[in-house]
Amino acid sequence: TPSRPRPNAVPQSANPSSVVAMEIAFSREASEKGENTTFRRYAAKEALVFRPHPVLFSEFSKGVADSGTATKWQPYKVFMSCDGRAAVTTGAWQINGTNGYFTTVWLWHPKDRSDSVALERGTGGEGEWKWILRHGDALAAPRPTPEIIETKVASCKGQANAPINAPDEGVQMKTMFSRDQSLNWEWQLRPDKSRTVTVRLWNGIDFDDVLTDRVAKPAAM
Repeated sequence: TPSRPRPNAVPQSANPSSVVAMEIAFSREASEKGENTTFRRYAAKEALVFRPHPVLFSEFSKGVADSGTATKWQPYKVFMSCDGRAAVTTGAWQINGTNGYFTTVWLWHPKDRSDSVALERGTGGEGEWKWILRHGDALAAPRPTPEIIETKVASCKGQANAPINAPDEGVQMKTMFSRDQSLNWEWQLRPDKSRTVTVRLWNGIDFDDVLTDRVAKPAAM
C-alpha cells in the first residue's frame, strides 16, 4: 500500500480564494442575522479576543445581545499555510461612521476530525473554517481599498522550523503555528495593555514577517 504524502507535499490544497469567499459570507451573515450570533457560529472553542487582555470569546460573548447595527468588513489580504489548513485575513471595518482594521486567524476543521484522509486533504475534504483569534483597532482614516485582494501562500519547499522568541520582561506572549509550521502568528501584550500581533510566512528558507499590527495602550478611563 503506497504511503500517503506528507501534508506539506500537497500545495494544491491551499486555496486562498475559499477564505476570501468565506470572509465575505461571514460579513454578510453578520449584517443579516446579527453580529454576535454570527461570530459565535464561526468561532472555534479556543477563539480569543482582546478586551484589552486576551479572553475566550465564548466567555466574553455570553449574554451579549445582537445590536441593530452590525459591523461591516472587507478582507484586503489573505496569508495561507502551504497545506491550506490555516489562514490569516486582514482588512477594513466600518460601523456608525467609524473606521478601523481587523486581523483574523482561521483554522480548517474537517467534518470528521478522526478521518486521517480528510485531515491530510485539508481544504480538499468536507469541513468548515473556524476563527481562533480576532483583533483590530479603530483608525483615524480608513485604509485605502485595494484594487484586488492580495493572497500569498507559504512555500512548500524546505522544512519550516518552529522559531521560539523570548518576550521582554513583563510581556505576555503566545506563538502558534499551522499544522505544517509554514505559517505562524504571535501576539504580545505589554503591561500597559498595548499589543502587537505578528504573522510570519515560510519562504522556503526562512520566515518573512508579512504582517505586524501594533495597537496602542488604551486611553485612560
